Amino acid sequence: MGTLEQFLPAFLEEVVGDRFGRYSKYIIQDRAIPDVRDGLKPVQRRILYAMYEAGNTPDKPYRKSAKTVGDVMGNYHPHGDASIYEGMVRMAQPWKMGHVLIDGHGNWGSLDDDPPAAMRYTEARLSPIAMEMLRDIDKRTVPFKDNFDNTAKEPVVLPSRFPNLLVNGVSGISSGFATEIPPHNLREVIDACIARMDDPDITLEKLLGIVKGPDFPTGGIIMGEEGIREAYATGKGRIYIRAKTDIEELRGGRKQIVITEIPYQVVKSRLVTAMETIRLEKKVDGISEVRDESGRNGLRIVIELKKDADAEGILAYLLKKTDLQITYNFNMVAIVNKAPRQLGLKEMLTAYIDHQKEVVSNRCRYELEKAEDRAHVLEGLVKALNILDDVIATIKASKNRQDAQQNLVAKFGFTERQADAILTLQLYRLTNLEITQLTKELRETEKRIAYLKSILSSEKKLLGVIKDELLEIRGAYGVDRRSDIRGEVEELKVGLEVMVASEDVLVTLSQEGYIKRTSRLSFTRSGGDLDNSGVKEGDIVRLVLEVNTLDQLLLFTRKGSYFLLPVHQIPEFKWKDTGTALVNVVPLAKDDGIVGIVPVRDFEREDLSLLFVTKRGQVKRTALKEYQTTRTGPIAACRLADGDEVVQVLASTGTQQLMLVTKLGMSIRFEESEVSSMGRVAAGVRGIMLKENDEVAAALLVKGEEGEVLVVTDLGWAKRSLLLDYPVQGRGGRGLATFVFNESKRGKSNGSRLIGAFHCKEEARYTLATSSGASFTFSTEDTPIELLRSGGKRVAALDKQDAAVCCFRRPDLESREGEA
Repeated sequence: MGTLEQFLPAFLEEVVGDRFGRYSKYIIQDRAIPDVRDGLKPVQRRILYAMYEAGNTPDKPYRKSAKTVGDVMGNYHPHGDASIYEGMVRMAQPWKMGHVLIDGHGNWGSLDDDPPAAMRYTEARLSPIAMEMLRDIDKRTVPFKDNFDNTAKEPVVLPSRFPNLLVNGVSGISSGFATEIPPHNLREVIDACIARMDDPDITLEKLLGIVKGPDFPTGGIIMGEEGIREAYATGKGRIYIRAKTDIEELRGGRKQIVITEIPYQVVKSRLVTAMETIRLEKKVDGISEVRDESGRNGLRIVIELKKDADAEGILAYLLKKTDLQITYNFNMVAIVNKAPRQLGLKEMLTAYIDHQKEVVSNRCRYELEKAEDRAHVLEGLVKALNILDDVIATIKASKNRQDAQQNLVAKFGFTERQADAILTLQLYRLTNLEITQLTKELRETEKRIAYLKSILSSEKKLLGVIKDELLEIRGAYGVDRRSDIRGEVEELKVGLEVMVASEDVLVTLSQEGYIKRTSRLSFTRSGGDLDNSGVKEGDIVRLVLEVNTLDQLLLFTRKGSYFLLPVHQIPEFKWKDTGTALVNVVPLAKDDGIVGIVPVRDFEREDLSLLFVTKRGQVKRTALKEYQTTRTGPIAACRLADGDEVVQVLASTGTQQLMLVTKLGMSIRFEESEVSSMGRVAAGVRGIMLKENDEVAAALLVKGEEGEVLVVTDLGWAKRSLLLDYPVQGRGGRGLATFVFNESKRGKSNGSRLIGAFHCKEEARYTLATSSGASFTFSTEDTPIELLRSGGKRVAALDKQDAAVCCFRRPDLESREGEA
């Protein structure tokens, strides 16, 4: 038969499935998931047993780790020295194990994630509590199996005289399964075991009264009682672990945050680096220095703060943004009867108690067997000593040892085992004292036999033995709880003032949409003049806001959307720099534009609302707090009809009058109160009834009768009318004419539409911007005060080919009107 003919066809899916199934079974059972009975993975069990077998116990000197690794690899675990040494290292690190099982000597790593020294340099021996894991292993308490090459035997599980799975915890990842069991307090877990033995039907609530929650070797504060309860009920749950911190007062009104305990499994050096990065990048204002002062006296990280810094706020920020607070997810999976299972607290305790019943029962059987054998021998010796002369005569008359043994059996009825013991009896044992001692030993042995039999016949006594031995371990090795537990999860609220230094700044927006944030210092050094502001050629600054870095800007668009832009997120430039395009700061659509910017310090102000005016004369008023958001994208600000656009957005207290001015020269003035407060996405109500082809050009808030109303046309004509000439009317009417368009005697028009309207109380300067990028500035004093139905005066030399597209007031840097 040819070589090829020996192969059978197979589907790849079947082959891969079979191989992966075998691999999965191996890594679940024999690598990554611990046994529920002793809480150990196979490599850990083999390390402990190999050290025990080699006599590497707490009462002996330390031995090189390399020797232990060699013994484990050669006899029990043929998987490479790295994995074995890693297992040893974890069991020797007190910041990972509640109670270390290996007593390490030398460099075994650190909380800073420093690697341990190579195994040829470090030394180790079993820790005292590890001996409790192995106690009675020589008394046939646990089953053994052949090792990988059938040259030796290894334990399937260790006796584990304390509940190691819960006390030391474990984490591991295998195929399709993972486990994450936190360390617990030894005293609490043993108390829970005893309570469970006393009452097999004990409720989870009662157990929770004993086992408060995990107890991490690194301490810290555990938050989330509900998460603990869920984990102990189902095996899955979530808690939060927070560092233990204290705020200390220093001289000169300064403070420092001192960290003395960090969350479990957090690398200290990375935590310090993360906090130092926050300081260097100035994500939080107020940190002057971060120091790691940890040493022989324990962990200590110091965060020194600047004078008048908000210590509580900075601490809240660090807890939120670094590993000073972490989430810990329970996933309590262990091997039960050779299969992985997710277990709650009660199931784990039950599995451990069942294991201890088996261990103690096996030990009692072993000791009973030994005691019965000894009692049998002692009975023979006592009987022989009572007929000593006859026994001696029989021995003397025998030919040899074997003949003497047979004669003793035949003549006196001794068993072979008793006869052998008589023949090996030393002569000094024939004294009266020794005869008494043998009789006493026989009585004690018979008592011991009766005691062992009573344990094996009574579960109550069996449990009593387990309890007593657990209480001994509790007394010898128990430690006070290290982690504090808080029921509620404290929500971390970080105020903006913590992350951003308070600074008064200038924010400018140009006609072409370039925005920048500039410090007051840069503005002053550049001459303190608006005309010195850097802009592209043909562009012009149309808006300057005097704001603080803690403020936020509401940017409203033509199409009825808005963006929330914190001032501190606007890129900072010098006064003479151009700035950056607004689309680089907020995702503004190409066919949309900004029609209003409202600075806000406090969204909760009840007295402030926003007034929206649309091109088709709709008006809407909505409370300011409706626009508070954490989203960065566009959000609907108001609902618009097809073809409609937002013209203006005004911040208002609701106590003024709103004046609308249309492009064809109509105007209406009505009380703000006529516009009821509506929801954020409402469409609003009619403000003015428009003629065909007319639309709203401007909106302004006025009060009383003081001042004038300035209107400006697209061809640079303007005029002022007294405010008292505009009577307060009802909302929704046609209004009054405020400007008359006409042809002059020379055939020159004063314009075809109004492009702006403003309320003036004192002299102010305004700028007209044309479609070609040209600009003209004029003063209110250049414009005449005329009646409503008049045509005004030319203030800028414009023609129809390059008409003005907008008019805006020259920013007054001393004013912060409209701020919310």
